[in-house]
Amino acid sequence: MKGIISIGVRRKKKGYSGTAVFSKKEPISVSYGIGIDEHDHEGRVITAEFDKFYLVNVYVPNSQDGLKRIDYRMKWEDDFLAYLKNLESSKPVITCGDFNVAHTEIDLKNPKTNRKNAGFTDMEREKMTQLQNAGFIDTFRYFYPDAEGVYSWWSYRFNARKNNAGWRIDYFLVSESLKDDLKEAEIMTDVYGSDHCPVSLEVEF
Repeated sequence: MKGIISIGVRRKKKGYSGTAVFSKKEPISVSYGIGIDEHDHEGRVITAEFDKFYLVNVYVPNSQDGLKRIDYRMKWEDDFLAYLKNLESSKPVITCGDFNVAHTEIDLKNPKTNRKNAGFTDMEREKMTQLQNAGFIDTFRYFYPDAEGVYSWWSYRFNARKNNAGWRIDYFLVSESLKDDLKEAEIMTDVYGSDHCPVSLEVEF
């Protein structure tokens, strides 16, 4: 990995959340978390500042089976949005990662049977709507507003990936001011190695 800068991996519980950023260009600054103690012990956010934008890598809390963490998730969503908007007051923001929500019915294989399950509740979907209404563009939908059957995560159970019974829960979201700089967004469904596949964004300033 010659020429690649490892910006960081932060987590306190082994095997639990955690984020990492690797860059060919050294950022101006790097910070961890969003400045709120109750959120910042799970290694969920790394922010790297570059000349023309902030890159925010995130792993959004999973609401878990039985929606055991849904109340915490709702608080997280509000605080994370406030954090992004505060950054955006200085320069545009690109945020990416596992947002643990399929926003619309075309973002997962079986919407009807998952309406009350973590990742597709009305509450979680509404928070993603609020994020976008606050000025953050879902870049994949910007280029492919009606694409169906394109997912970024599949359960290891029930031959889900073989049957393409997946969810689109990994995103690149960008500030509205970057709209004219967007060149392409891709979900690399042919790349294996985990229950997720890579997602990418090309921006040209």
